[in-house]
Amino acid sequence: MRKILNTAAAVAFGLMSSVAVADYPNKPVSFVVPFPPGDLEDILTRMIAEDFQSTHGVAAAVVNKPGGGGGPFPGAMEVASAPNDGSTIGSFVIGVPVVGPELGIDGLDKDTFEPLGIFLTYPFVLAAAGDAPYSNMEELAAHAKSNDLALGHFGAPLAPTQVSLAAASALGFEWGSDAAFDMLDCNTLASGDADVINTTIQLILPCLDQVKVLASITNERIANIPNVATMGEVVPSLNMGLWNGLFVTKGTSDEVKQTLIASAKKTVLSDRAQKLAADTGALVYWMDADTAAAQIETDRATMVTIAELTQ
Repeated sequence: MRKILNTAAAVAFGLMSSVAVADYPNKPVSFVVPFPPGDLEDILTRMIAEDFQSTHGVAAAVVNKPGGGGGPFPGAMEVASAPNDGSTIGSFVIGVPVVGPELGIDGLDKDTFEPLGIFLTYPFVLAAAGDAPYSNMEELAAHAKSNDLALGHFGAPLAPTQVSLAAASALGFEWGSDAAFDMLDCNTLASGDADVINTTIQLILPCLDQVKVLASITNERIANIPNVATMGEVVPSLNMGLWNGLFVTKGTSDEVKQTLIASAKKTVLSDRAQKLAADTGALVYWMDADTAAAQIETDRATMVTIAELTQ
């Protein structure tokens, strides 16, 4: 009798689970962004949440949990501890799945999250003043071998900064100095606070015709500056961009993941998302889950190369 009851309970539970999945989403959904409001990641994630709410008729909100892309990732850890029912989705930069597992954070390892897809590459570039005696990375390297050059960046742990530091080693020179800035724009170059800045192209759009963009740290060339090579073209082993993707806790059902993927993909390929891309120089697209997982593994290998070049 007990066996019959156990079997009946298992069947009932299975049916209930199937109903819950079939009804997804049936409660509010949160998209967690580990950064303050206002940047490209936040804006696009809000578009995704708005469209998800409109399509499925449940509340969908963006929850900002500032903590940055270099750790300790408070927003990511909130997603890690959430139920794997699709009610909490992480909108993460590359640092969470690529750098995070190497930081020794309890509960964060290579298997904590599953990617739904990657949808944004920040248009990071290396730029110099218009009168700089170099116009590309090769010329920069030649000049830097006999001149001390100061690099400005947004923080040493960030992937674009690490790429910039590693590029110097790969090209046979050393930065004379490097420093983190709260803002890196036209004024930084005009004032001479840094010789080269590692920033996003939207921050130098007002003076784009007055500066020299030496390379982009992106997966592909930026539409606004099609003649500027990516760092991966200059140094193939440093082919890396600062991307952003959607992640769920490992073990989330395929049905839930496919619902989220279909909605997010539709949003990022929409006219309003592509207009944002055109206006800012960002790369906005949809990379599927399997390709995203492969990209993460590639970037983890690239970080090993960077560590070897910068140690």
